[in-house]
Amino acid sequence: MATEKKLDDLFLETLKDIYYAEKQILRALPKMAKHAQSPELKQAFDAHKQETEGQIERLQQIFEMLDKPARGKTCDAILGLIEEGKEVMEDFAGSPALDAGIVGCAQAVEHYEIARYGTLKAWAGQLGMKDAVALLDATLQEEMKTDKLLSGLARTPINAKAA
Repeated sequence: MATEKKLDDLFLETLKDIYYAEKQILRALPKMAKHAQSPELKQAFDAHKQETEGQIERLQQIFEMLDKPARGKTCDAILGLIEEGKEVMEDFAGSPALDAGIVGCAQAVEHYEIARYGTLKAWAGQLGMKDAVALLDATLQEEMKTDKLLSGLARTPINAKAA
C-alpha cells in the first residue's frame, strides 16, 4: 500500500520546485539585463541577480534544516515563463516596446515566486519550522520589493516609451 503523503512531503516537493526555478532565473537574469534598453531596468536585473544568489543560499539552508540534499525538481511553470521572455526579447528586439515586454515577463516570474514563497512560508509555519519561516519571509519580501520596483519602472518611462 502506498504511503500517505502529508504536508511535509508537499513542502519538500515545492521547495525542490522553487530551488530549480531560482537556478533557472539566475541564468536568465543576465540575458534580460543584456537585452534591456533602459539603464534603470538593466540595473534592476543586475541587483536582482545578486538577490537571487542569496535566495538560493537561503533555500540551501532550509534543505539543510530538513537534512535533505539541495536538489531541484524540474519546474515546467518557470521554464514556460522564461521561454516566453525569450520570445519577447526576440520578437521585439530593437523596438520601443522591448523593455515593456521584458518587464511584463519579469513580473510574471516575480508573481510566480511570490505565490510559491507565500505558500511555502504558510506551510513552514503550519509545520512549526520557525527558522524556515524567517528565511522564506526574507525572500518573499525581496520578491515583492522587486515586483514593486518593476511596476514603478513600467509606469514611469518604459510603458510611455513603448506607446
